[in-house]
Amino acid sequence: MSMLLEIDNLDVDFLTRRGTINAAKDVSLQVTAGEVLGLVGESGAGKSTIGNAIIDLLESPGEVSGGSIRFQGEELRGKNEDEMRRIRGDRIGMIFQDPQTSLNPLLRIGEQLVETILKTKRIGQSEAQKSAIELLESVGITEARARLKSYPHQFSGGMRQRVVIALALAGDPDLIIADEPTTALDVSVQAQILDLIRGLCKSRNLGVIIVTHDIGVIANIADRVAVMFRGNIVETGEVAQILGNPQHEYTKSLIAAVPRADKRLHRFASVDYIDGTGDQSSAGLQRIDINTHWLGKKSQLQLTAAQSSEASAIEVKDLSLAFKLQGAILKRNRRMLQAVDKVSFAIAQGEAFGLVGESGSGKSTVARLIAGLHKPDSGSVEIIGQNVLGNQKDPLVKAARLNLQMIFQDPYSSLNGRLRVLDIVAEPIRFYKQSDNEKHTRQLVHDLLDHVGLGGSAALRYPHEFSGGQRQRISIARALASRPRILICDEPTSALDVSIQAQILNLLKDLQDELGLTLLFISHDLPVIRQMCDRVAVMRNGAICEIATTEDLFNSPQHEYSQHLLELMPRMDVIGG
Repeated sequence: MSMLLEIDNLDVDFLTRRGTINAAKDVSLQVTAGEVLGLVGESGAGKSTIGNAIIDLLESPGEVSGGSIRFQGEELRGKNEDEMRRIRGDRIGMIFQDPQTSLNPLLRIGEQLVETILKTKRIGQSEAQKSAIELLESVGITEARARLKSYPHQFSGGMRQRVVIALALAGDPDLIIADEPTTALDVSVQAQILDLIRGLCKSRNLGVIIVTHDIGVIANIADRVAVMFRGNIVETGEVAQILGNPQHEYTKSLIAAVPRADKRLHRFASVDYIDGTGDQSSAGLQRIDINTHWLGKKSQLQLTAAQSSEASAIEVKDLSLAFKLQGAILKRNRRMLQAVDKVSFAIAQGEAFGLVGESGSGKSTVARLIAGLHKPDSGSVEIIGQNVLGNQKDPLVKAARLNLQMIFQDPYSSLNGRLRVLDIVAEPIRFYKQSDNEKHTRQLVHDLLDHVGLGGSAALRYPHEFSGGQRQRISIARALASRPRILICDEPTSALDVSIQAQILNLLKDLQDELGLTLLFISHDLPVIRQMCDRVAVMRNGAICEIATTEDLFNSPQHEYSQHLLELMPRMDVIGG
């Protein structure tokens, strides 16, 4: 195999008012043709910085301060912008994390592909059009000629990522850098994208650097892996060796935090080395007396609504909802999408119930119907024995709604960036009049922040001052502020590093045990579902295929689609016990 890329002793610094930040220190890597190199580590480890340094796309004030970057024997450091522009796209392609922001929403897919082809190849317009169709076909997009006329928003997340891969291939490069190409994609789409990248690597003899924090992705696609921690490469080797018998303590902690798919554990593994201060998964979570603590007390309104301790926490019957895709004067000419189709299930009080399925299966829509964010076309929703689809001004309906809160996938977009954490968490306390006065409100907020492991001092800061995991803790504190009995968790850890994910999931487990909470847990991550849930419902095309206990589902799935999903789980057999 010929050597494509050689990085020797690379240093990348960011000059700030508070001093110099060493984003990458003494990094050395090699990539050969036909090889997939996995670059893995936590957020902030320096993985994306290395990728951006290779193609000279470091954001100011970042700069390469030392070392060498040789591509096909040619030194890239010192080249001017015009020279690097000819290398980017033509010889080195880039697949970015978020296809939605990588594509121009105002231009059709065909226009963007043709423009890229014309800039990287010396061919005419008609040839570029033909090449664009061939590229779309090569990445698995059917009816490619017709899809050239589509806009990015008319594609699913997986299809948009395929378009971004086609753009990266437009210049027929020898090396592709894929930066978190499967983050937040469901298991089936992830498998398709990984198979596609792997197949292109072999068929075109490409070198690929895949940047990710997902150990499952590395286990399934990479030939070799380099592990990064705080700007340094701490370990490099063959995938089987690194994942099966890691030598560095950081690598051991990183792998230990990966959710197990083969068996259920009571808690997620300690991540001591990553945090440097021991397992922080329940840091600050103070054990309380549920009979006396304010979180355990229910308002009279809630007590009235929850008269029966034997009632299901949530019960839905024949729930249906269709979205209008195309308007028309005549009803028969309207195009409709059946998002939820006669869904029925019941969740016992104190149970953790999982909803799994591919993107578009309807699982998040079911959650929003239960939470009252959508109104169903038909069916019923009961929360602790109370029908909540009736008169919303009815005190019993209000009380039942008060028992349920929702934690969303992206904490940053669900938190008001203009408010301090104090006001964000206090909002439901003030709205539901849970405190005696403002001093009491602040006391309750500080108590909640302590309880989720942030500490009361976090109250005076804004959301942008926190990491992704810390922002999710703020979301959990806000959800607990109305003293709910049910939490709906909609992909709460899908975009978090494995160690942060372990912390948040352990926190939810602790809160459930301590407060007797009922969890409706929605995820496309099957190993997480196995660790978090007692029973699981599998959804496809808006309908439920199968409901089973978690162990029964993972050990002997009955429905063909459930079997298909489990077969698509990333193979983790290279990871040591």
